[in-house]
Amino acid sequence: MDISNKIRSQILIDALPHIQKYHDKIVVVKYGGNAMTNAELKEAVMSDIVLLSEVGIKVVLVHGGGPEINSMLNKIGKKSEFVNGLRVTDAETIDTVLMVLAGKVNKSLVNLIECTGGKSVGLCGLDGHLIEAETLDEKLGYVGKITKVNIDPITDLLDHGYIPVVSTLGCDMDGHVYNINADTAAAKIAAEMKAESLISMTDICGILMDQHDPSTLVTNITPEKAHKLMEDGIIQGGMIPKVECCLDAIDGGVNRVFILDGTKPHAILMEMLTDEGVGTMFVREENK
Repeated sequence: MDISNKIRSQILIDALPHIQKYHDKIVVVKYGGNAMTNAELKEAVMSDIVLLSEVGIKVVLVHGGGPEINSMLNKIGKKSEFVNGLRVTDAETIDTVLMVLAGKVNKSLVNLIECTGGKSVGLCGLDGHLIEAETLDEKLGYVGKITKVNIDPITDLLDHGYIPVVSTLGCDMDGHVYNINADTAAAKIAAEMKAESLISMTDICGILMDQHDPSTLVTNITPEKAHKLMEDGIIQGGMIPKVECCLDAIDGGVNRVFILDGTKPHAILMEMLTDEGVGTMFVREENK
């Protein structure tokens, strides 16, 4: 489809106030799910992140890697078991999680950002004790509950113009490694950094009043309304922990939190740099 110069110009003009709003502010992007398994989508997401960085927005990319972990565990004949959406992680599994998240997934994202023209450095929660953790539940094995986030490694990279790419592993003072839920880690990092925004990229477009009707998308929501929708059963199942992480981020001082469909190309740009948006935005209180 051909786009006239007039339309191109208008797009840039319309984006300007949004760029100015976010200039020199911190935006944490949580990246995971099916958007990570499609090469074309992955390239589009990394391009968006590089563009945001180039216009002066300080982007921190926090990623999971569930599909990649599942694939590797299947290759070595290790069956995955989940309890309430959390992976049961024994000693053999945590070694695989460390290898896949901090190795293959993290470095492939760094490489993509670099190939797209950005500057990036990969981190995991063990680096500089970025994510300190303790056992969440003995039944889950090496699944961690975050006790502290040390943001110095991230801020150092941002101050030198790099895009930090963080894999969500944690450690304790005895050297044990823990698997950390990516949504939880992103919310904690965003809150600790007093980020302007947290963007959670998932496989759904946001909160729906009717799960079978995309036209019922809730575009703006306050914590009070979110709690009400959970009580009423509108927000249910796997969306509950994601929404709770969004609310934790808001409670921790993040100004805006978004849930976006990461399978839609350039969803980040559409949400951040246009008036319409494409997902659900959490705000502290309704505009009067």
